[in-house]
Amino acid sequence: MSRIISDRVEKTDQVVVLPSALEDSKFAPPGTYRIFLISLVVSIFALFAALMIGYVWRAQSRVNWESIMLPRVLWLSTITIILSSMTFETARKLYSHGERRMASRFLLGTLSLGVAFLVLQVTAWRELVRQGAYLMNNPHGAFFYLFTGVHAVHLAGGLIALLVVVYGRNKRRELVNTVCYYWHFMGVLWLMLFELMRVVS
Repeated sequence: MSRIISDRVEKTDQVVVLPSALEDSKFAPPGTYRIFLISLVVSIFALFAALMIGYVWRAQSRVNWESIMLPRVLWLSTITIILSSMTFETARKLYSHGERRMASRFLLGTLSLGVAFLVLQVTAWRELVRQGAYLMNNPHGAFFYLFTGVHAVHLAGGLIALLVVVYGRNKRRELVNTVCYYWHFMGVLWLMLFELMRVVS
Protein backbone atom coordinates (compact mmCIF):
# COMPACT_ATOMS: atom_id res chain seq x y z
CA MET A 1 0.00 0.00 0.00
CA SER A 2 1.42 3.39 -1.01
CA ARG A 3 1.94 6.03 1.64
CA ILE A 4 0.87 9.64 1.27
CA ILE A 5 3.71 11.87 2.37
CA SER A 6 3.62 15.63 2.49
CA ASP A 7 6.02 17.51 0.25
CA ARG A 8 7.27 19.28 3.37
CA VAL A 9 8.81 16.11 4.75
CA GLU A 10 12.08 16.91 2.97
CA LYS A 11 12.13 20.47 4.28
CA THR A 12 11.78 19.81 7.99
CA ASP A 13 12.08 16.95 10.40
CA GLN A 14 10.06 18.61 13.15
CA VAL A 15 6.36 18.71 13.84
CA VAL A 16 5.02 22.25 14.00
CA VAL A 17 2.31 22.66 16.65
CA LEU A 18 0.15 25.72 16.13
CA PRO A 19 -1.08 27.67 19.17
CA SER A 20 -4.64 27.13 17.95
CA ALA A 21 -4.37 23.36 18.23
CA LEU A 22 -7.02 21.39 20.06
CA GLU A 23 -4.65 20.86 22.98
CA ASP A 24 -4.80 24.57 23.88
CA SER A 25 -8.29 25.50 24.99
CA LYS A 26 -7.48 29.21 24.90
CA PHE A 27 -7.51 29.26 21.10
CA ALA A 28 -10.27 28.24 18.73
CA PRO A 29 -9.33 25.48 16.26
CA PRO A 30 -8.61 26.64 12.71
CA GLY A 31 -11.78 27.05 10.69
CA THR A 32 -14.03 27.76 13.68
CA TYR A 33 -14.53 31.41 12.75
CA ARG A 34 -15.34 30.46 9.16
CA ILE A 35 -18.00 27.95 10.20
CA PHE A 36 -19.51 30.48 12.59
CA LEU A 37 -19.54 33.12 9.86
CA ILE A 38 -21.27 30.87 7.34
CA SER A 39 -23.93 29.85 9.87
CA LEU A 40 -24.51 33.46 10.89
CA VAL A 41 -24.70 34.79 7.34
CA VAL A 42 -27.14 32.07 6.24
CA SER A 43 -29.47 32.72 9.18
CA ILE A 44 -29.39 36.51 8.71
CA PHE A 45 -30.00 36.23 4.98
CA ALA A 46 -32.93 33.88 5.58
CA LEU A 47 -34.44 36.41 7.97
CA PHE A 48 -34.13 39.33 5.58
CA ALA A 49 -35.27 37.26 2.60
CA ALA A 50 -38.49 36.47 4.47
CA LEU A 51 -38.92 40.15 5.34
CA MET A 52 -38.34 41.26 1.75
CA ILE A 53 -40.81 38.72 0.39
CA GLY A 54 -43.38 39.90 2.92
CA TYR A 55 -42.66 43.52 1.97
CA VAL A 56 -43.22 42.92 -1.76
CA TRP A 57 -46.36 40.88 -1.09
CA ARG A 58 -47.82 43.52 1.23
CA ALA A 59 -47.00 46.34 -1.19
CA GLN A 60 -49.25 44.73 -3.82
CA SER A 61 -52.22 45.22 -1.53
CA ARG A 62 -52.95 48.93 -1.26
CA VAL A 63 -55.25 48.59 1.71
CA ASN A 64 -54.01 51.06 4.34
CA TRP A 65 -50.78 51.33 2.33
CA GLU A 66 -49.55 54.89 2.08
CA SER A 67 -46.55 55.81 -0.04
CA ILE A 68 -43.62 57.35 1.77
CA MET A 69 -40.73 59.43 0.50
CA LEU A 70 -37.42 57.83 1.38
CA PRO A 71 -35.18 60.30 3.21
CA ARG A 72 -32.37 61.60 1.02
CA VAL A 73 -29.91 60.95 3.81
CA LEU A 74 -30.14 57.26 2.91
CA TRP A 75 -28.01 57.98 -0.15
CA LEU A 76 -25.31 59.35 2.14
CA SER A 77 -25.56 56.36 4.46
CA THR A 78 -25.24 54.07 1.43
CA ILE A 79 -22.07 55.83 0.32
CA THR A 80 -20.78 55.62 3.90
CA ILE A 81 -21.21 51.87 4.20
CA ILE A 82 -19.58 51.34 0.80
CA LEU A 83 -16.57 53.40 1.89
CA SER A 84 -16.38 51.48 5.17
CA SER A 85 -16.27 48.21 3.26
CA MET A 86 -13.43 49.57 1.13
CA THR A 87 -11.40 50.69 4.14
CA PHE A 88 -11.98 47.35 5.88
CA GLU A 89 -10.82 45.41 2.82
CA THR A 90 -7.71 47.60 2.63
CA ALA A 91 -7.02 46.93 6.31
CA ARG A 92 -7.48 43.19 5.81
CA LYS A 93 -4.95 43.10 2.98
CA LEU A 94 -2.46 45.21 4.93
CA TYR A 95 -2.85 42.97 7.97
CA SER A 96 -2.26 39.84 5.89
CA HIS A 97 1.02 41.37 4.69
CA GLY A 98 2.15 42.08 8.24
CA GLU A 99 1.63 45.85 8.12
CA ARG A 100 -0.36 45.92 11.32
CA ARG A 101 0.17 49.54 12.25
CA MET A 102 -1.13 50.81 8.94
CA ALA A 103 -3.95 48.26 9.06
CA SER A 104 -5.00 49.56 12.46
CA ARG A 105 -5.46 53.04 11.00
CA PHE A 106 -7.79 51.74 8.32
CA LEU A 107 -9.65 49.68 10.92
CA LEU A 108 -10.21 52.83 12.97
CA GLY A 109 -11.45 54.53 9.82
CA THR A 110 -13.88 51.66 9.26
CA LEU A 111 -15.05 51.95 12.84
CA SER A 112 -15.71 55.67 12.42
CA LEU A 113 -17.62 55.11 9.18
CA GLY A 114 -19.69 52.38 10.81
CA VAL A 115 -20.70 54.70 13.64
CA ALA A 116 -21.47 57.41 11.08
CA PHE A 117 -23.74 54.99 9.22
CA LEU A 118 -25.77 54.30 12.36
CA VAL A 119 -26.05 58.03 13.07
CA LEU A 120 -27.32 58.61 9.55
CA GLN A 121 -29.90 55.85 10.00
CA VAL A 122 -31.21 57.58 13.12
CA THR A 123 -31.37 60.81 11.12
CA ALA A 124 -33.42 59.00 8.46
CA TRP A 125 -35.86 57.76 11.12
CA ARG A 126 -36.31 61.31 12.41
CA GLU A 127 -37.00 62.59 8.90
CA LEU A 128 -39.59 59.85 8.40
CA VAL A 129 -41.29 60.83 11.65
CA ARG A 130 -41.47 64.42 10.42
CA GLN A 131 -43.29 63.07 7.36
CA GLY A 132 -45.86 61.56 9.69
CA ALA A 133 -44.87 57.97 8.91
CA TYR A 134 -44.97 56.24 12.27
CA LEU A 135 -44.41 52.61 13.08
CA MET A 136 -48.00 51.50 13.64
CA ASN A 137 -50.25 53.59 11.41
CA ASN A 138 -48.71 52.75 8.03
CA PRO A 139 -47.45 49.29 6.99
CA HIS A 140 -45.11 50.91 4.48
CA GLY A 141 -43.41 52.94 7.19
CA ALA A 142 -43.43 49.94 9.51
CA PHE A 143 -41.43 47.91 6.99
CA PHE A 144 -38.97 50.78 6.63
CA TYR A 145 -38.35 50.90 10.36
CA LEU A 146 -38.14 47.10 10.47
CA PHE A 147 -35.61 46.85 7.64
CA THR A 148 -33.37 49.64 8.85
CA GLY A 149 -33.72 48.76 12.53
CA VAL A 150 -32.90 45.05 12.20
CA HIS A 151 -30.03 45.84 9.85
CA ALA A 152 -28.70 48.45 12.29
CA VAL A 153 -28.75 45.89 15.11
CA HIS A 154 -26.73 43.40 13.07
CA LEU A 155 -24.34 46.14 11.98
CA ALA A 156 -23.89 47.15 15.63
CA GLY A 157 -22.87 43.54 16.29
CA GLY A 158 -20.29 43.95 13.55
CA LEU A 159 -19.04 47.12 15.25
CA ILE A 160 -18.57 45.21 18.50
CA ALA A 161 -16.58 42.56 16.65
CA LEU A 162 -14.60 45.32 14.98
CA LEU A 163 -13.78 46.79 18.39
CA VAL A 164 -12.40 43.40 19.40
CA VAL A 165 -10.26 43.37 16.27
CA VAL A 166 -8.99 46.93 16.81
CA TYR A 167 -8.30 46.80 20.54
CA GLY A 168 -7.80 43.08 21.11
CA ARG A 169 -4.32 41.95 22.08
CA ASN A 170 -4.18 38.67 20.19
CA LYS A 171 -5.61 39.38 16.76
CA ARG A 172 -5.50 36.29 14.57
CA ARG A 173 -5.63 36.85 10.84
CA GLU A 174 -8.57 34.45 10.62
CA LEU A 175 -10.54 36.66 13.01
CA VAL A 176 -9.75 39.79 11.00
CA ASN A 177 -10.83 38.06 7.79
CA THR A 178 -14.04 36.77 9.35
CA VAL A 179 -15.14 40.15 10.68
CA CYS A 180 -14.21 41.76 7.35
CA TYR A 181 -16.30 39.29 5.36
CA TYR A 182 -19.23 39.81 7.74
CA TRP A 183 -18.91 43.56 7.22
CA HIS A 184 -18.96 43.10 3.44
CA PHE A 185 -22.08 40.96 3.80
CA MET A 186 -23.83 43.69 5.80
CA GLY A 187 -22.88 46.19 3.10
CA VAL A 188 -24.27 44.05 0.28
CA LEU A 189 -27.39 43.37 2.34
CA TRP A 190 -27.96 47.09 2.82
CA LEU A 191 -27.60 47.72 -0.93
CA MET A 192 -30.29 45.10 -1.56
CA LEU A 193 -32.62 46.60 1.04
CA PHE A 194 -32.08 50.15 -0.15
CA GLU A 195 -32.72 49.27 -3.78
CA LEU A 196 -35.87 47.32 -2.86
CA MET A 197 -37.25 50.16 -0.75
CA ARG A 198 -36.36 52.70 -3.42
CA VAL A 199 -38.16 50.74 -6.16
CA VAL A 200 -41.27 50.05 -4.08
CA SER A 201 -41.45 53.60 -2.76
